[in-house]
Amino acid sequence: MRLAAIVAVVLVLGGCGSSAGGSGTRLGFAVATTSEDFAQQMADGGKYAASAFDGVEVRVSGPPGVDGPAEVKLLQDLGRTATDGIAVMNLAPDLFVRPMADIARKDIPLVAVDTAPLDGSDVRTYVGNDNLGIGRMLADEAIRLLGPNANGTVVVGTTVPGVPVLDQRAKGIKQAFAEKLPNVHVLGPFETKIEPTQNFSIWNGLVKANPTALAFLGTGDQDSYNLAKIKQENHGTYLTAGFDLNAATLRAVKDGTNFATLSPEHFMKGAVAIRLLSEAATKGKALPEGWIDSGALLVTKDNVDEIIARGRSDAAKDEYFGPKLDRFFADLDAHLRPLKDAS
Repeated sequence: MRLAAIVAVVLVLGGCGSSAGGSGTRLGFAVATTSEDFAQQMADGGKYAASAFDGVEVRVSGPPGVDGPAEVKLLQDLGRTATDGIAVMNLAPDLFVRPMADIARKDIPLVAVDTAPLDGSDVRTYVGNDNLGIGRMLADEAIRLLGPNANGTVVVGTTVPGVPVLDQRAKGIKQAFAEKLPNVHVLGPFETKIEPTQNFSIWNGLVKANPTALAFLGTGDQDSYNLAKIKQENHGTYLTAGFDLNAATLRAVKDGTNFATLSPEHFMKGAVAIRLLSEAATKGKALPEGWIDSGALLVTKDNVDEIIARGRSDAAKDEYFGPKLDRFFADLDAHLRPLKDAS
């Protein structure tokens, strides 16, 4: 495949922020794909954080579809241009061990985002979620709605089995049901695919194969909006939910089709990573070593309007995320955990 067919690159310049220094600072943000909402939000968060630093330039780079080898090539390109620091988000951590170690040997600061770095990568700073915990958060809301006497089956799907982030979410869902609703049998996780059309078809088949299931829960954003569409088409009475803040997912929560969505707060995650690199490059601050838990949010009908509103404009994002990011960094140590504990 020609490189032109797999590369999507966005060049972003930091704006008129309040931080001093940083003239000519070049940062990179490697993402697993430029076409999916979760990665776009991380990139947007990174751009937002960089805009607070004068002279900081962020190059966001990733393939249009999830393609680990293509992203590796793009990361290697960033290693030649983004010499002041790189944030790396990927869905195939085993492929990135040597490429990240090669970049680290050039004394380019690295921050892993969303997926914990593996041994040998020489990356000691990771910004991500407690994925086991957020899987439990979503399950806990379903458990609350089902009630203590629920009896039946729940079907769990995951878009890319083997991706640690998603595997831990599915594990958390299963753990919560096993502990709190022992009479509910959890089926899966079944592979539901990341490509939206395939994802819809697989979920449609799972719903038809399990007509009496109490709930269908997914680990990704494709799961969220496709489950909502299927439920509407079938006039289903079962519970449906997944992850992330795709616009269709938020509409499904607002109209009550999905009982919730679990936001890993990807915008915040990207903002934290790029702010860390920006401060290291412009202020000489050392990168903290360990896992920085960037937090998550359960979105239900009660707070979905606020979440929709915060994404409507740059001014709305600034009003919502500006103070939140400042508070986060004012007590950064409270969010820092050992890297070995990352889930």
